[in-house]
Order: sequence, then structure tokens, then C-alpha cells
Amino acid sequence: MLEARTAPVPATFPTPILPETPSTPLKTPLGNPFAPLDTFARRHIGPGPEEVAAMLELLDYKSLDDLAEAVVPPAIRLRRPLELPAAKGEREALEALRAIMDQNKVFRSFIGQGYYDTITPPVIQRNILENPGWYTAYTPYQAEIAQGRLEGLLNFQTMVADLTGLDIANASLLDEATAAAEAMTMLHAVRVNPAAHRFFVSNACHPQTLDVVRTRAVPQGIEVIIDDASGFNPDSSYFGALLQYPDTHGAIIDYEKFIRLVHQVGGKVAMATDLLALTLLKPPGEFGADVAVGSAQRFGVPLGYGGPHAAFFATKDELKRHMPGRLIGVSHDAQGKPAMRLALQTREQHIRRDKATSNICTAQVLLAVMASMYAVYHGPRGLKEIAERVQRMTAHLGAALAALGYKIGHEPFFDTLRITTLGKWSAHELAQDAVSRGINLRVIDADTLSVSLDETVTEADLDALLKIFGKGEETIHTQRLLAETPASWPADLRRTSDYLTHPVFNTHRTETEMLRYIRKLESRDLSLCTSMIPLGSCTMKLNATAEMFPVSWPTVGRLHPFAPTDQARGYQTLFRQLESWLAEITGMAAVSLQPNAGSQGEYAGLLAIRAYHQARGEEARRICLIPVSAHGTNPASAVMAGMKVVPVACDADGNIDIEDLRAKADEHAGDLACAMITYPSTHGAFEDTIVEAAEIIHSHGGQVYMDGANLTAQVGLCRPGDFGMDVCHLNLHKTFCIPHGGGGPGVGPIAVAAHLGKYLPGHAVIAPGEARRTEGAVSAAPWGSASILVISWMYIAMLGAEGLKAATQTAILNANYMATQLEPYIEVLYRGHSDMVAHEFILDVRSWKQSAGVEVEDIAKRLMDYGFHAPTISFPVPGTMMIEPTESESKEELDRFCDALIAIHGEMQRIASGEWPRDNNPLKLAPHTAAVVSADAWDRPYSRELAAYPAPWLREHKFWPHTGRIDNVYGDRNLVCSCLPMEAYQAE
Repeated sequence: MLEARTAPVPATFPTPILPETPSTPLKTPLGNPFAPLDTFARRHIGPGPEEVAAMLELLDYKSLDDLAEAVVPPAIRLRRPLELPAAKGEREALEALRAIMDQNKVFRSFIGQGYYDTITPPVIQRNILENPGWYTAYTPYQAEIAQGRLEGLLNFQTMVADLTGLDIANASLLDEATAAAEAMTMLHAVRVNPAAHRFFVSNACHPQTLDVVRTRAVPQGIEVIIDDASGFNPDSSYFGALLQYPDTHGAIIDYEKFIRLVHQVGGKVAMATDLLALTLLKPPGEFGADVAVGSAQRFGVPLGYGGPHAAFFATKDELKRHMPGRLIGVSHDAQGKPAMRLALQTREQHIRRDKATSNICTAQVLLAVMASMYAVYHGPRGLKEIAERVQRMTAHLGAALAALGYKIGHEPFFDTLRITTLGKWSAHELAQDAVSRGINLRVIDADTLSVSLDETVTEADLDALLKIFGKGEETIHTQRLLAETPASWPADLRRTSDYLTHPVFNTHRTETEMLRYIRKLESRDLSLCTSMIPLGSCTMKLNATAEMFPVSWPTVGRLHPFAPTDQARGYQTLFRQLESWLAEITGMAAVSLQPNAGSQGEYAGLLAIRAYHQARGEEARRICLIPVSAHGTNPASAVMAGMKVVPVACDADGNIDIEDLRAKADEHAGDLACAMITYPSTHGAFEDTIVEAAEIIHSHGGQVYMDGANLTAQVGLCRPGDFGMDVCHLNLHKTFCIPHGGGGPGVGPIAVAAHLGKYLPGHAVIAPGEARRTEGAVSAAPWGSASILVISWMYIAMLGAEGLKAATQTAILNANYMATQLEPYIEVLYRGHSDMVAHEFILDVRSWKQSAGVEVEDIAKRLMDYGFHAPTISFPVPGTMMIEPTESESKEELDRFCDALIAIHGEMQRIASGEWPRDNNPLKLAPHTAAVVSADAWDRPYSRELAAYPAPWLREHKFWPHTGRIDNVYGDRNLVCSCLPMEAYQAE
């Protein structure tokens, strides 16, 4: 068995202080007794001074500065410190941020428009939203150690499919508007008539949805027709339509005839809808709709000034293989036990690349889990009671307003009233009066406004609203309204079908039961609470508690995204500061925070390039050069932006083949739009030719887009804007510490050079900047997932320029240290400048397939037995693994992981020597569950101890995989994407 080479944990923990090298001047000044002691860098950066010194000695460098000088090519090195505010201690940063966010005014917002105040059950807030066991987990690609999240997502899919009345639902999308755009794109891809190019959109859809759909349609050559659905007469030029149900003004319309007409001409229909309303309303599937989309935000997810929230997407079974996003399916493990995993993997953009119909690479897992747990918590009866209360309150308010002389819009309605003033008052006067009383209403035009109610509304709220509309007149008392106003539905719109009948939604009625269910699922997931997650290209670093605290503040979470901006002055200050900091870090001139995922950042950046060429009369520039090593979202995003992808070769060292790039740029000189380059490269190396590559593209009239997935290796050492990049997106959930949340949320803002600033995303409801109003929106909210931007603000504020640089240098140190430790056993595939790796590296295990029959997946599964999540496997090179340790892991943890891989190397040698059979060994049969190890029968040629405890540290703490190895092929052939029947649980 492997011997531990790390020292035992001391009884007391000395405070680590970074070494006093030129690159890490982070030690508290001895002569300043007032300097903060809660400095963040020493908490965030893993290795202490002795560890740093030991690692540098192994690499033969005297300081972190010397190491960085060797790794980063001279031509791009930053020669000055970043101009950022001095680092703040944790407490000081929290106080500073609180002072900023206290400028926000948390009014009662009855604006609606797809966003509602909600009550997050405290058991969900504390144990999911605020729990690192949930928010620090990674995307469930290694399903055996992600069964908790997967069950939460399966619950979400079941909830959505049940409520929408459709066959299948995915595991969430980014927001409602994006989901509607994805529906349009999917229906376009599956159209029966190849010549059909029109898409009808009801003018009663939410304005932000219209905006995002229009933005998405233009590069795809789709003609969007926005009009009143009541007079729509489709022909064969239409491939589909989008409706809102209930619509943006509250009307509930029977769309059965409309859908039949669209189907008659070969088209399909998507309906944007509301999950709470569907507990009472006839669902889209029963109308014959082909797709249903919407937001699950009002199921317990805070408003957050626009996000993050979980959108949903449901469709008919016949379209499941075209559905965007992730899909959770049920299969079984090696012992026949039911097990969940990501299904239909061929839909992943990594594989489909420029053939993809969507560039969605993520989901909103944390928020989808919250929404599904809200349904588990309340159950079908509780949800219906909430919906009936909202509907009844709305009916009461409508009756009272009618009695006051106002005209109330369409009936029936659910939660929203369209109110016409009939000359009594102007809508703006009423809205201003409401604001003076701490209430926000939605103004539609000079004579019309609307009010949307939600589960938080009280009798006092109704009284306050009636006082506003009463304008001094005697109002009808609320208590009398409650008794006198009936809530009615037409029979043909009333829901009669059952929903949420599965036991999971009908069991956990007490908080004790709910808490135990949440904790049970959490125990089945490996997160950063357990061990390092060394995923190349994904950057799973510390998500510090101090960064996470502000997410739960009411001044952060309870603002409606369309509240007047003077109520969000704190947010506006936060945005300005964060944009300026990110601009300085990247060397760019302007930043947009709107994209709510890295894939959306790519898309927005390419749209800016497209708009720039169009403005200069160079519409023909549509060629996008992309290295073959690029992340799969790069070509998918380029196609979505209306570009044609031309691949560029990589050389034997994994770098961009500069001569092939030159040849392709020459060939397409007249129609070259841009090149998309990941830097450092996807292979984990700083390429010396980056400046030359940019010059080649610029000399042919193109722009250079940098994929910012690897910005962790650049911050404080070099800046994309300084070495020729025109656009880059930043994964705030990678470099700037927003947690992955088990597969979402993410934030992917873009930074651009000055000449592209005017082409950043705009927004139809609130312009996110004067100079960028004309461009279309890429996300539903003006500033995307605004509430989690506080995390990145805290990260930068607490590290400052020196800390950010030290973090980058330490990430590079950790990666080179691990590569050096492992190379005697497993080959490091690529190296960059000075024969060093950047912040990540690729291990080549392909030779073991022939010598021992071992695949890279076998190593990934065996790592689970050692208590680790596998690195990224088979990307960017099939059969390899890409390791990124990040700066926040200590030397002790790096050594543990190296020891695990070295031990697995020894196990592979035992297979290659013939000591163990190729089909019966610890790698092929990994992971080993507690049930397998403790079973009466054991017919394997290795011991139970080696199966379960292959390393000494596991005696101290053992994470047991919940299932054995999962059969993905069986799952895809027998696709089940909703909750299992009770028999399966009984069998388990």
C-alpha cells in the first residue's frame, strides 16, 4: 500500500505568511500595528512560505517572479503592477461592499414581466444556496460521485415535464429569454420545409424575450414576425411560433386553434409559460404545443436584480435528441442498481462543434436544484394553494380597481392585471405615487400600467395598492373583498390533469424530513469540501465564505431587474467598479457584464465583431479561424453568430501552426472576420507566437477573439489587450471565484478594445450603458446574473493587484510542481515557453491501453476510490487527462493527488505484468462502493482493503461513491429522464 509522504497534521495551526519575495509582498508590515490581520491572500493561496520554497527548489527557481519570467514569453509580459485599489481585509471588504449595496432601495416590486418576489424556504436557503457542499461541486460528468445533484436535477426535469404536460424536460437553461431563443433555433433545425425561414412571435411576449429572440435570429437568417396572435394566419414560410401563456399583460388565452393552424402548415409552436400558473391552468402540452419554456425563478429563487435563475425547456419525445442543454437520464451501475448520469452525450458541443445547433455548455444547476426542492418542500397541494392564493388576491385587487373606475384588461388572469386609467390619472403619476410609498408598478404607456402579485403579497400590500389607485377616494376594505370576490376559471382553461404524483414530491412535509433529504443527497456528491477538483480548463479554486456572504443580503437578492435604476445605485456602483477592474486586468477599454455564461460571452463577443464589420460596410467578412484544439463552444458560438468556421492546424507541440494560420488568413483575406484563440493554449502552454498570430489576422482586416478560459494564468502577468487581442470573454466562475454550483451558475462578461465598445449588448427594457443601446440583448436581464457579481467584486477587492499576481504565480507554480512530480511516471504531453507548462498540463496515458488494456476513464473511476474527482479527460486530446490544481490548493493536497496517480501507475504496471487480469482489476472494476466491498462474496484477485483503502489518508476520511460504474450505453438506449417509479426504489 502507498506510504504517506506528507507530515502529520500538527496539533496547532501556525498562521501561514507568504514568502517575502519581490512577487509576493503580502506579509503584514511589522511596523504598522493598524494593518489588517485578516488578509485574504494568505487564506486564499494554498502553499505557505516553506511549501513555496520547497516547490521552487524542486523546479530550480529562486522566486515566484523568476518562475513567472520563465513561463510567460518576454514579448507579452506586463511591466507594471495592475492599477487596482489596495487589498482590503475580509472584514473591511465586507463593510465596504455593504456600504455600496446599502445604496440600493428594496421596494415592493409588482412589476412582474417574468420576475417575482418569492419566499425561499429557510431549510433550502441555508442547506443549498449557502452550503459549499452544494455550490462548490462541479458539473456531473463523473456521475458516480454526483448522484445527489443528479437526483435534484431529475426532480427538476420531472417537475417541469409534469407541469408543462410535455414528455421530456432538460436540466435547465440560462434564463427564460435564452430558452425562448433556443426553442426558435431548435424548431428551425427540425423544420420540415427547408425553405421555411419565418418565425412568428406574439407581441404579448415579455419585452426582454422579444429582444433576445431578435438578436439570435438575425445571424441565423431567420425572419422574426412580431404581431398580435389573434389575427395570425400562417403559411408554409413559417417554421414555428412563440406564444406567452399567461401573456406579459396577464391575459390567459386558449391557443388550441392557433397551434392547430401552425401545425397544418408544417410548423411547430413554443409556449413561454409560468410554472406556478400551470398548477391551475391547462398545460401547454394539452394544447398541442411542441415546446414549453420559462423561468423557475418564482420557485424559491431570489430576484437577485436579474439572476442567476433556472430556465426550463420541455418538449415532445420526438424532439428529445435535438433539445439544447443537458439532460439527466437513468441507467444502472455495474451491480444493476439504478443510477443517474448525463444522457445523450452526443449533443454536447464538445463533439458537435460547428455542427451544433446551440452553444449552450452549461446549466443553472444550483438554481434548478433550489427550484426542484421548493416543489419537494411544498408538494403539489402546497404549490396549488400558493397559486390559488395569488390568483384570489389578484381577483380581489381587480374587482376593487374596477369599483374605483379603472378598466381591467383581459379575463381570465392569474397574477397580473392590465389597468387602464380611463383619464382618471396618468399611468406615470400613479407609478410615481407608488414609488413615493416604496412600491414599483409597471408602466406600459401613458394610460396603462400593470400590477403583478406573488406569494409574498399580504393584505397590507393590497391596502397600500388601493390607496395608490384610490387617490384619496374611499376605498373598498380588503377584508370585504376577500369575502365577496370569487376566483373563477373557464372550464376549458382549467387544469384537470394530475402533476407531481411521484413520492419525492409527496413525502418531505416536515423540515426534519426535508433537511435529511437534502443532506442525504449532499452526501452523495464530491465537492471542494472533500478534496481538490483538478479539472483542466475549468479552474475549481476556493470559493471563499467571505465572498459568498453578500449573496444572501436583501440589498443584493430582493431587487427586481426592471426597478428604476435610482433604486439600484449600489448595483450601479458595483457594476462600474467591477467593469473598470476587469478592463484594467485585461487591458481592454470596455466591459459588458450581461452574458450569464462563458458560452454567452463568446456569442456576444462575436456579435460585436460582426457588428463592427457591418458598420464599416464589410458584411462579407464571415470567416472565423479556429484552432482544432479549441473548446467545442468556440465553433458552435461562431456558427450561431452567422460565421463560417475554418479550422487551423496545431503543430507537434500542440501550438497553433503559425504557417497554417498564415495560409488560411491569406486564403480568406477578403472575407476574414476573426480568429478565436485560447491563451494560454488549450494544451496548457504559453505560445511564443501569440503576437505574430494577432498581427497576421489584423493584417488581413480581421479581429482577434481570445477565449478567456485560461485567464487564470495571465492576471497580473500579462494582459490580452496589450498583445493584440480585440475581444476576450472572462469566466468569472473560473478565474474570479464564482462557484460552479454543480454545473451552473456562471458569468461570462466580455471585454473589448475601444473600437468595439459601441457594439456591446444593449437591452430593450433598461439600457446597460448609453453607448451600447443599439445592439440587441444576449440575456434576459440587463446585467445578467447580477447578484453573484458581488463574489468576484469581493475576490478582487480582497486580493488587490499584488494578491492577484501572487495567485496567478502560485497557480503556475502548483501546475509545474505537479507536472515535475508526475512526469517520471506519466508523460506530460505539451510544454510551452522555456519548456514549462502554464497553469495546467496534459498527462498522456494512451500507451496503457495497449500495454494493460487501461483507458483514461478507468483511471478517472479509480481516482474516486482515492477520494478524488478526476481531471478533465479526453479533452483537448482523446485518451489524456488535463490537470489544473489552481492556486488555492496546498502542497500537501497536491502531493496527495500526485501520490494517488503514482499509486494508480503502480496498479497499471501490475496489470501490464500479468499479475492481474485485464478485465478483473481495481481499475476496470472501479469505483468500489461500500456495498461491493462489504458483500459476502469477493472473487477478485486483489484485497478488499486495496479496493477501499488504497491510500493511508483514506483511513482518516473516506468518501464512498454512491454507485458503481454506470452503464451509459444502456441509459441512452433506454432513455428515462424523469423520476423512477417506486419499484426501482424498492429494488434498491
